Amino acid sequence: MTSETGVEATAGARHRSTSLRMSTGRAGDRIFVSAARGSGIVVLAIMAAIAVFLVWKAIPALQDNKANFLTAEEWNPNATEPRFGIAQLAFGTVVSSLLAMLIATPIAIGIALFISFYSPRKLASALGYVVDLLAAVPSIVYGLWGLAFLSKHMDGISTFLNDVLGWIPLFGGDSPGKNSIFTASVVLAIMILPIISSITREVFLQVPRANVEAALALGATRWETIRLSVLPYGRSGMIGASMLGLGRAMGETIAVAMVLTYVPGINIHLLENGGATFASNIANSFDEATATGRGALIASGLVLFAITLVVNMVARAVVARRKEFV
Repeated sequence: MTSETGVEATAGARHRSTSLRMSTGRAGDRIFVSAARGSGIVVLAIMAAIAVFLVWKAIPALQDNKANFLTAEEWNPNATEPRFGIAQLAFGTVVSSLLAMLIATPIAIGIALFISFYSPRKLASALGYVVDLLAAVPSIVYGLWGLAFLSKHMDGISTFLNDVLGWIPLFGGDSPGKNSIFTASVVLAIMILPIISSITREVFLQVPRANVEAALALGATRWETIRLSVLPYGRSGMIGASMLGLGRAMGETIAVAMVLTYVPGINIHLLENGGATFASNIANSFDEATATGRGALIASGLVLFAITLVVNMVARAVVARRKEFV
């Protein structure tokens, strides 16, 4: 009888303890959910506030504009009759950013694969530290390096690309130079390469070890293991890292402003000197801008804000879709 009573008491104590832990856990879950939801709402509110501010400041300049804001290539908002448009800025921003992503992404994935699966452990640790350090270098350092060193050595590769790929309009032209959209794209590619590589490396390290060992046990080579087990698992992460690098390239200001020479009008020949992006135009024009000029720059910033938002939405959609196949 006493034994049964003791067992029942012990079971009751365990039940009360379990109930208390579950109750505490549910309260913690509620707090966490509320905090997460509140953080999301705050972020959306900040984005909405930024958009409202940009629209509010841009409307007066857009009303005074005598040209088509979306299709005009000239940028002269400080004139007596302001005339400005974003066609050239949008072209330069999109083309330079996409070209930078195309250059940087394969190299970054190769670096991530080497650090994760090919290099010795001590070397991998050192290389990973270096890549993470490069991701934290300020953009003005890349801009100074691009201006003082890279641009002076771009004549040879620009001439080579013009001779070999000149039949493609983007690489055609009569006078390839060193302060072109292509040079700016190379600087952007070097800037975003450590970001893409660092994120991709972390994704590769999350691949289940069982998948890798199973492929090796079946006789697969190291490359076959990577191709069959690692790349499919990390596909969504690679896409997300590339899109993050694209967003960084589109919003880069000082590095592009220091390397790219401004020449009015759209030039589809990427190897020739001249061009402009949203960010570089804002950096170069803000000091001397009038009230209307500042409004015009804010309007162009609003367009860049919208483009970046669309890119991020597309990236989220692509990543969510690819997760179905992981």
